[in-house]
Amino acid sequence: MPIDYEAEYNNRARVPEHPQIFERWQRDGDAYRAQAQAEGRAELGLRFGPTPRQTIDVFAPKGAAAPTPLALFIHGGYWRSLDPSMFSHLARGLNAHGVTVAVSGYDLVPQVSIADIVAQSQAACVFLSKKFGKRIMVSGHSAGGHLAGCMLATDWAKLGAPADLVPASYAISGLYDLAPLLHLSGNAEFKLTEASAKAISPLFWPAPKGKVFDAVVGGIESSEFLRQSKIIAEAWANGNETRYEAVPGMNHFTVIDAMADPGSAMTRRLAELSKLT
Repeated sequence: MPIDYEAEYNNRARVPEHPQIFERWQRDGDAYRAQAQAEGRAELGLRFGPTPRQTIDVFAPKGAAAPTPLALFIHGGYWRSLDPSMFSHLARGLNAHGVTVAVSGYDLVPQVSIADIVAQSQAACVFLSKKFGKRIMVSGHSAGGHLAGCMLATDWAKLGAPADLVPASYAISGLYDLAPLLHLSGNAEFKLTEASAKAISPLFWPAPKGKVFDAVVGGIESSEFLRQSKIIAEAWANGNETRYEAVPGMNHFTVIDAMADPGSAMTRRLAELSKLT
């Protein structure tokens, strides 16, 4: 039976309550940002590139005097929507474990290409490296999961950064082989060809070596999203510590909620990976 790519990759249609979830994210993100500002541990709107969306918000743990581990979160939205401010509250979990969390933005398709967004995320990592003088554990969700995978596999020395800048990534509900997107109506915005889709698919990049990669996905996501996480964990298993996990009962959007909970298994794993920085 042929794959119904539109059904497999349209997460908003699969989760009809997504508008309420987005509203909750924005409300919780605004509240956490205000709290962190009031406590003097937020640096908001740090510019790492020339356009308005190329900014980073940094949330330090309470009472952080000594250098702390550093993590970056990259948001999703199919590279074409959502705002990093909706995800500020996801810093809460790692902040409680003494980890500094950066949340980065990027320009959106179709104004820029997905390749441009990969380059902007690399620029965000280089900016953080220069600011903090530390390695970075990169996490991301959906399109951000794709970008987190790209950051792990980037040849940082070619960009003038430490070769081991990103020792670990935790990618949630990501896309690692972008060829299926050629079958979507959304490709009118992505403007992918077979060649360009392969060029920005981390599955086809030289596999990283000596690193740690977690591919996590909601247990009730589509078979294609489950497959995407499985194939990258399998492809990168040689020479790396890789892990695949389908979180029971979670859909494409609710799967990231555990990041805001200091006591969740997801946050504990993220804290463990952050210690590698």
